Amino acid sequence: MTHPDSPHVAVIGGGICGLAAAHRLARRGTRVTLLESSDQLGGLGTFFAHGDRWIERFYHCVMPSDTSLLALLDELGLRDAVRWRETTMGMVVEGRRHPFNSPLDLLRFSPLRLHDRVRFGVVSLLLRRLGQGRDLDRLRTEDWLRGLYGDVVWERLFAPMFGSKFGTAFGDVPALYLWQRLGRERNVATRGYPDGGYKTIIDALRASIERAGGVVRTSTPVRRLSSTGGRPVLTLTGGEVLDADQVISTVPLPLLRRIADDALATRLPTTDLPYQGVVTGVFFLRQPITEHYWTPVLHSGTEFDGVVAMSALAGPHDGRHLVYVMHYTDRDSQLFLDDDTAIAARWSTQLRGLYPELGADGIEEVRVFKAPFVEPVYPLGYLAARPPVTVDGTGLLLATTAHVYPDVTSWNSSVRLANEVVDAPAGQPVVTAPAG
Repeated sequence: MTHPDSPHVAVIGGGICGLAAAHRLARRGTRVTLLESSDQLGGLGTFFAHGDRWIERFYHCVMPSDTSLLALLDELGLRDAVRWRETTMGMVVEGRRHPFNSPLDLLRFSPLRLHDRVRFGVVSLLLRRLGQGRDLDRLRTEDWLRGLYGDVVWERLFAPMFGSKFGTAFGDVPALYLWQRLGRERNVATRGYPDGGYKTIIDALRASIERAGGVVRTSTPVRRLSSTGGRPVLTLTGGEVLDADQVISTVPLPLLRRIADDALATRLPTTDLPYQGVVTGVFFLRQPITEHYWTPVLHSGTEFDGVVAMSALAGPHDGRHLVYVMHYTDRDSQLFLDDDTAIAARWSTQLRGLYPELGADGIEEVRVFKAPFVEPVYPLGYLAARPPVTVDGTGLLLATTAHVYPDVTSWNSSVRLANEVVDAPAGQPVVTAPAG
C-alpha cells in the first residue's frame, strides 16, 4: 500500500506505458495518480462491446520474445491466460493470393522470377547475420535492402510494404528498425492472445494500481502542465490544480508541447518526429477468408495494405470471424479525415474483390477506428538523437514512442520503457538502451 508521506507521482496517459508505470510505482508504495483524457484506458489497446465480448479497436498479439510484457503478465497472474498458436503469413499481389512461409511457397511465388525467388530466400535466411557489426542506424533501409535483394524485390515487395507503414519517407527509415523487427517477427511464428482479450490486462492493471492505493482517473484531460521550482503543476478540466513531486508523461511529444506552458515548453526536447496514424477496419465475417494470420496486400487496388485474420489466433467470435484491415497514414490525409461510413463501404467492396467467396452477405458488420499517433518515422542516426528521459530541473520524465527506438513499437517495448523510466535515477539524464 502507498505511504501518505511518500512522493506523489502523476502519470499522464492511460495507455499500456502509463498503466505499467503506475502499476510499478504503486507496488513500491509511491502515491500515484494516473490521468487519462478519454473515457477508456488502454491507448491503442482500447476496445468496444460486441455481444458479450470486448473487441480491440486495433489488432494486437503477444510474441514469445516479449519478455517485459510477459513478466508484467506474471505479476498480474495472467501469464497462463495467454493462449499460444502457430500462425502463418500470406501475400496478396495484384489480387492473387499466395502462401508465404516455406521454401516451397517461395519457389512457387509467381510475382517474382525464379532467380529473384532464390536470391530472396538466401538473403532472408542470412539477413540477421548480415546486419551484425554494421552501423544500421545510419544506413537507409532502401540502400540496404535494394543492395542485398536487388531492384526487383525492392520494387515489387519491399517498397509497397514499407510505403504502407511509413509513407513517402519509407526508404529513408534506418535499416536498424527493420533488423530489430526481424528479431521479433517471422513468417511462421508462435503468437499469443489473452483469454478475454486485452481488456483483461487493462482491467488487471487498473485493479492492481487501485488495490495498492493509487488513483486512476479517466475523462480527465490535462489542460496545462507547468513546473515551478522543480515541482510540476497540472491544471485539469474545470481549473482543478494537481501538485506532484514528479510527472511521467507518456503522450506523444507533439501533444505534450500543446499542454506545456511557455517556460516548460522551452525545456522540452526539440525532437520533432513525424508520426504515421492508422485507419483500421474491423470486419465481422460469416465465414473465414484465410488461414493466415497476417497477409500484406500489394499492387491490388485497395486502400488498405494488409489483412489480419484475428480469428486465426484468437478463434471465432460467436461464430463470426474477426478480420482487421488497415492503412497507415498521416493524420491530415484525406483518408484519415474521411467519413467512417464511407470508408467502411469502400473497404467492404475491396475486401470482397480480394475474397469473392464472401459474396453479398458474407460481411455482417464493419467498424472503422482511427488513431493519429501510432508509428514515429525515425531519421537516420536517431540512436544518438533520441531525447533523454529526464527533463532537468522540472520534475518531468518522458516515456513516449520517441524513446523506444530501435525496438519495434509494441506493448512489450512500452512496458520495457515504463520499467526503465520508473527506475531512472533522480536528476540524471537517462537514455534507454536498445534491447539485446
